[in-house]
Amino acid sequence: MAENKRDYYEVLGVEKTASADEIKRAYRKKAMLYHPDRNPGDKEAEEKFKEVNEAYEVLSDQDKRSRYDQFGFQGVDPNFGAGAGGFGGGFEGFGGFGDLGDLFGEFFGGGTGRRASTANAPRRGENVVTQLALTFEEAAFGCEKEVSAQRIENCAACNGTGSADGVLETCANCRGTGQVRTTQTFMGMSMQSTTVCPVCGGRGKTFKSPCTTCRGRGKVRRTQKIRVHIPAGVDEGQSVRVRGEGCVGINGGPSGDLLVQVSIKRHPVFTRDDADVLCEVPITFTQAALGAQIQVPTLDGPVTYDLPEGTQTGREFILPGRGIPELGNSRRRGNHRFTVVVETPTRLNRDQKDLLRKLEESLDGRSSPKRKKFLGLFD
Repeated sequence: MAENKRDYYEVLGVEKTASADEIKRAYRKKAMLYHPDRNPGDKEAEEKFKEVNEAYEVLSDQDKRSRYDQFGFQGVDPNFGAGAGGFGGGFEGFGGFGDLGDLFGEFFGGGTGRRASTANAPRRGENVVTQLALTFEEAAFGCEKEVSAQRIENCAACNGTGSADGVLETCANCRGTGQVRTTQTFMGMSMQSTTVCPVCGGRGKTFKSPCTTCRGRGKVRRTQKIRVHIPAGVDEGQSVRVRGEGCVGINGGPSGDLLVQVSIKRHPVFTRDDADVLCEVPITFTQAALGAQIQVPTLDGPVTYDLPEGTQTGREFILPGRGIPELGNSRRRGNHRFTVVVETPTRLNRDQKDLLRKLEESLDGRSSPKRKKFLGLFD
């Protein structure tokens, strides 16, 4: 399988513990977003649509999902386990019989043919997930951050060999293949199974004295500080992938990736709608009635806006291009949308109240057409 594939759970935007219904809902949402009919001529959307369908094909099938969870992309590769030796003789290549390897392995007390075949093959390291909380502005404009990530690394003391003196020898039990064949009788039939070598654990190599630092494992768990570039426009719940910063690979395989899951701290004024920034601006009764120049807070700082006279509470105004940069295209930005809220004055003195009463007496139906229409319902 290609090493640059994204994790299927990440593609659909769900957790590994997601239920079948959650996976189906996530798929429908993503498929609708990237469907070719809604994105004509958009090659990027077309590729994402294919990626979403591939992820759903695996995660919606319980058997495929189980194999993917255990073995990663290799577990759902059509060629996975090919040439493993299966059960020997006449069962090799028999349509679908290889999938019963786990069952026979349990009866015979050994591993499966497919697991033995890949025991000492290079394997990609596991991905590592860490969390990062960003301010609203950091998520909008991007930033550089240092995160802590706990991952599996090669033991520095033995250079990943597991041997105290660094010397490895070919395993005498499996002769360096990492697997052994055993013959068992099941229901009157003699059958062969290929299992992981119990002496070397499938590595094909042994050593005399284990490394005292890693106790012969060749791997240690360490916490590292890693510098991460956060792109402009990243949103709540999205992940930033750092290639090769996950757990070290096995038997010379490539390292996994670091997935930085983003959360965004609540802002005192702004909220977000995709690439648009939203906020409420309180205005006085006089400003609403007569119009005024008001100061509107934006990500770029305060902006002067000419409010028209007769503005009603709840009316929305738009400042184009003052929103959040679009993810993957920092030169395109969303809009800043602000809604005005007319604030009713409180704690008025006697003179102020008298002025308002005189204003009320002077108003006619043309000044308050909605109120006039409403009162007319009861005439």
